[in-house]
Amino acid sequence: MKNFKILGVTLSLVLIICNLMNNCVYAQSFDDEDEVEDLAIIDDIQDDDIDDVYMENLLNSIRVNARCAIAMDSKTKQVLFAQNADEIVPMASTTKILTALIAISQGNLDREVTISKNASSIRGSKVKYTAGEKIKLIELLYGLLYKSGNDAAIAIAEDIGGSVEGFANIMNDYARSLGLVNSHFESPHGLDSAKHYTCAYDLALLTAKAMENETFCQICGTKTITRDASGFTRDYNNINKILYRIPEANGVKTGYTGQAGKCLVSSVRHEGRNIIIVVLNCSDRWNVTEQIYKYVSDNYCFKANNMKDIVNSSEFINLGTIVEESEFDYGFKGQGSVEVEVFNTLFDKNSGDIIGKVALNDSGNELLKKALICDTDISQKEFDSLIQNEGTNN
Repeated sequence: MKNFKILGVTLSLVLIICNLMNNCVYAQSFDDEDEVEDLAIIDDIQDDDIDDVYMENLLNSIRVNARCAIAMDSKTKQVLFAQNADEIVPMASTTKILTALIAISQGNLDREVTISKNASSIRGSKVKYTAGEKIKLIELLYGLLYKSGNDAAIAIAEDIGGSVEGFANIMNDYARSLGLVNSHFESPHGLDSAKHYTCAYDLALLTAKAMENETFCQICGTKTITRDASGFTRDYNNINKILYRIPEANGVKTGYTGQAGKCLVSSVRHEGRNIIIVVLNCSDRWNVTEQIYKYVSDNYCFKANNMKDIVNSSEFINLGTIVEESEFDYGFKGQGSVEVEVFNTLFDKNSGDIIGKVALNDSGNELLKKALICDTDISQKEFDSLIQNEGTNN
């Protein structure tokens, strides 16, 4: 019995020491950053858990100090850089990109929203709206994206979804409609919870969609707005430092919780397109984002070739006469090739039918593709004749 008592005391001491050590880890990881959203302890992260190493090596000549990262051409959705981009992780306040997009697309921006006690009492980063205060939805969006206000997020969710739970259902439906297959949302703000997660690839897709919206771009891409100029109840200053560090940056959103670490989703205007850059669990998110942008701008040139011209310069020369006029837009890294593939089915072709594809390939890996569309009605016999006469001009 005495031995059991000694063992019990020993275990108690071990637990106390572990708790003290955990508190020290949290104190060291906490800083006076732009967002403090949750008092969760940061978990240890294994950096050697890499998905699809071959494809990442194909895309990259660098590795960055982030658990997950991606760069995507918002115009074509071509992945330009990837590091653990499909890994499912928490994403903190980058969640608010989806919250804002839903509010803009489904809400009345001029409607006044009454701030509830539930919204005003939420923990973490806040605008500090008070219960009973009436704020227009458009102003709440500035509070959401400029100040990362969790109170703004709750107010928006309650106004559009009736409740946080109702809004979460809308978020998940909307996410699925955009093809975000590795994401699930439980809240409009992104505080840590077990079933609230995404991946860098999904966040990039979401942001590419959001940046198509003029109102979203106007909010997330500007630095300050005053009450006098806007008729708002407050002045707002954007906490996103990337807008000050990269002149071409035009958004988007910061994030930070204990489990998610420091996160940043950025958009940088480059050669007529937005380059979307996502870094998740990245302690040096500003510098890493700049590093990824420099990698993309130094290594890629962006081209737009006419689909007919591509086909005409391929082995299927005659097929260009029936291909719909369009452009193949892609980022070229000085390696790989643009190739044409034809689908020779057993049926007649009608205008609008897919008859093949143009693809950007590298070492047998397809990086980007676009369908070849037939622009006329043609019999299978005539189609076969075009294919069989490949390599000769009429």
